Amino acid sequence: MKIAAGTIVRIEYELRVKGGDVIEASTKAGPLQYVHGGGTLLPALEKRLEGMATGESKEGEIPSAEVIGDEESLPTRTIPRAEFPSKGPLEIGALFEAEAVTGGTLNLRIVDAEDETVTVRLLPPLVGKDLVYKVRVVRIEDPASHLISVVRKPPPPVPAKIDEADLEPDEG
Repeated sequence: MKIAAGTIVRIEYELRVKGGDVIEASTKAGPLQYVHGGGTLLPALEKRLEGMATGESKEGEIPSAEVIGDEESLPTRTIPRAEFPSKGPLEIGALFEAEAVTGGTLNLRIVDAEDETVTVRLLPPLVGKDLVYKVRVVRIEDPASHLISVVRKPPPPVPAKIDEADLEPDEG
């Protein structure tokens, strides 16, 4: 069996920034099981795994343009101008780093700047970075093998239709 849309796949993997740090690895988190085409992995990585068989390994690069996609498609948010440093004008295209509510940092690119508000594009940490991957396919399963058969009880017997005339007392 080969990896195709809908198959259940288990992989050992390493994903790193080219020339930099490991982002994720099965040596830390254990093998990853996912449904191929289900949106769990980066679409560019899924595309590269398509057609692989159990036991096969592959490594390669994913260019930054395929990692996140077009920057213009990323979400924007309007923020009060007071949230930015007061020194000088804010230029369209300028990058800022902000603390995320959940911890860590967010990169923001200025899209528009008004007197009271600034519209920024939210940039994920991997924007503009090429990735390097190593994958070994551990197992591929047909999703039909995971279906649970449901045992149905027979429906309750349907009472016979009773004619109201049968309920009247006998005269006799």
